Amino acid sequence: MPHTADTPKCLAQVQDRAILDWIVESLRANAVARIAFIGGYRIEKVQAAYPELAYYHNAAWERNNILASLMTAEAEMEEAFLCCYSDTLFTSVVIGKLLACPADIAVVVDTDWRARYAQRSQHPPDDAEKVTARNGRITAIERAIEEGAAYGEFTGIAKFNAAGAGRLREHYRRFRQAGGSERAYLIELFQQMIEAGVEMAHVDTAGEYMEIDTQEDFELARRGWGT
Repeated sequence: MPHTADTPKCLAQVQDRAILDWIVESLRANAVARIAFIGGYRIEKVQAAYPELAYYHNAAWERNNILASLMTAEAEMEEAFLCCYSDTLFTSVVIGKLLACPADIAVVVDTDWRARYAQRSQHPPDDAEKVTARNGRITAIERAIEEGAAYGEFTGIAKFNAAGAGRLREHYRRFRQAGGSERAYLIELFQQMIEAGVEMAHVDTAGEYMEIDTQEDFELARRGWGT
């Protein structure tokens, strides 16, 4: 607020451009031809501004969360795909590194996350989606990881080849059949997959990424992103 009073956050302006403009540019720079947008709140505003995108309407957005929202677009997961949150900023370099990773499943991790959190008083480190890693693989992805033990922070950006996409869908079905909550976060399913033996590679970025979760984050982005 007040920028989201009647508009999805992804349309808030950073350096005279919508957050979603930055995201689309980073994807297009890496020859990502098809972009699907999953939305709920005021999705019609995004549709009007970006008619070239494919759309999936999460009609239950007030009752569910990131994981259920992502799976609204399960029809896009028959083949390889990548996903990201729509309230983050990242460079095309980050996407290039991710696409170059040959792993079935790979997630982007910000290894410089502590420097970012030093400027954030409204979003404490214990709320970060932290990861631990060993030998190029993610070993845990949870908010509960102690700050000192964290390798980095999950950026919300992930890539799945066809086999990896199949594993994601399979484990999501198991999650739902076991009574998993519609309010679950994506990292909750990731953690269950890791515990079940699914390998996830990490692609590192030392910055070149910002999360916009609070008004303070928004002001930091407007002052520092792209400069």
